[in-house]
Amino acid sequence: MQHLIPSGSGRRTISGAPEGMDARIVAEATTAGNDALFVARDDIGLARMVDLLAFFVPELAVLEFPAWDCLPYDRVSPKNDILSKRIDTLSNLLDDADESPRIIVTTVSALLQRVPARSTFADAKLSATTGQPLDPKVLCQFLDRNGYARVETVMEPGEYAVRGGIIDVHPAGADLPTRLDFFGDELDGIRTFDPATQRSFSEDDEKIVSLTFKPVSEVVLSEETISKFRSRY
Repeated sequence: MQHLIPSGSGRRTISGAPEGMDARIVAEATTAGNDALFVARDDIGLARMVDLLAFFVPELAVLEFPAWDCLPYDRVSPKNDILSKRIDTLSNLLDDADESPRIIVTTVSALLQRVPARSTFADAKLSATTGQPLDPKVLCQFLDRNGYARVETVMEPGEYAVRGGIIDVHPAGADLPTRLDFFGDELDGIRTFDPATQRSFSEDDEKIVSLTFKPVSEVVLSEETISKFRSRY
């Protein structure tokens, strides 16, 4: 097993590290002020490394980047939770304002797959802040354009539902779906809810002041991309 870890003067190659110690080595290199990339053999190795890093350095920002669970042009799409993690990682890597060290944990298969250009997610964000104006129609148009599926009941990442002045959304990278309560064109409140019971958590819990929506699909279906696909397929 080998790990390539960026350092101030280039790269260091560390071979033969036993399981468990590799996480300590990567964590120390990352917390020294450098971002790091760990390439696991498979999804099991990815999950193991994420758990070990959470144990050794819980304050470290760990970005998961799993591979698709299907092949390109298959009749089925990748699972929503996998796409959610991938897009959340790609979006976070664009945030140059974040100067804290990060580690990207991925797999060999994911590293071999092509990813969208940086420009794909550079401007594909929509912010929602409690007490600020936000047209529900604009929000729904953004969700439709960026891969969200409109459903009756939100259960998985990448889904949204509209019920009068309430819009339920499970954003990319979020552990729980959120419920947006509108008063006309103003966002009155944002709360998380349990997808199993569809009940919002207690109002005594910490309220969400703002939320940023990102795409949940790596393929943006704009007129330009559709035209390119038709001409090159």
